[in-house]
Amino acid sequence: MQNIMATGRYFTLNTGTKIPALGLGTWRSPSREVYAAVTAALRLGYRHIDTALTVVGQAIRNSQIPREQIFLTTKLWNTYHNKVSRGIEDSLKHLGLDYVDLYLMHWPVGMDKDNKQLPESEWDFVKTWAEMQKLIDTGLVKAIGVSNFSTKYLQRLLDAESTKLVPAANQVELHPLNPQHELLKFCADHRIHVTAYSPLGSNTGHLQEEPSIKEMAAKYNKSAAQVLISWAIQRGTSVIPKSVTLPRIEQNFQDFVLEEADFEELNCVYKNKSVRVVVPQWGVKVFDTDDN
Repeated sequence: MQNIMATGRYFTLNTGTKIPALGLGTWRSPSREVYAAVTAALRLGYRHIDTALTVVGQAIRNSQIPREQIFLTTKLWNTYHNKVSRGIEDSLKHLGLDYVDLYLMHWPVGMDKDNKQLPESEWDFVKTWAEMQKLIDTGLVKAIGVSNFSTKYLQRLLDAESTKLVPAANQVELHPLNPQHELLKFCADHRIHVTAYSPLGSNTGHLQEEPSIKEMAAKYNKSAAQVLISWAIQRGTSVIPKSVTLPRIEQNFQDFVLEEADFEELNCVYKNKSVRVVVPQWGVKVFDTDDN
């Protein structure tokens, strides 16, 4: 089996921009450790970083890598839904950068300063998207997209009269126990690229202990994480595993191609066991049963 480094592997957004297949996630990673992790990742060849942390901007500036060679994604948090311009301005100020490559609406839920849902009669994610579309002409963002959007929410957004731009990407939780096959197909049909977060399941490591995944890791002489990352890329999704451990950051960057039978086996693991790791407790229904 021929190994394929993720370096140089890209997917193309509907804007024509290329997004590296493998990136580094930083969600919930300690800030004090992220600077070293991003610095190491960039040195190893990573060119795709997903973050909102100030230290990431510092690491990018100090890397001496031309900014245009790094693909940076950040997100509009729920409390900024009705003040989008301020949201991107605050993000860029924290990062110390002039622009981001991809700006995502983090959740299809707007909230007030007390983290209570904004009444949909006053504001909803369709209005947020209308405001986000205006950012393209400012040069502060190169592309816009969404995150944690089900097919139901995507369809509602696409059907809106105010929607002039199809989201460039939808970042969602994807792994063999939560593959969201129908969502993936919907996005492909509408030329919406999908990025997988939590591709390794969670910090508990339960996914990496699944028998079929462990068997494949042994078969290919790879780690379970490498199997999961490779499966994700083989599906046509970019993937952003998080780590602040140098050996894992380096190991995760070495993806490969699964044999078709093994790839299909992982596509079906959820039939015996289905798990969603990220389920916000806001008293608001975010996810619909439109996947798998």
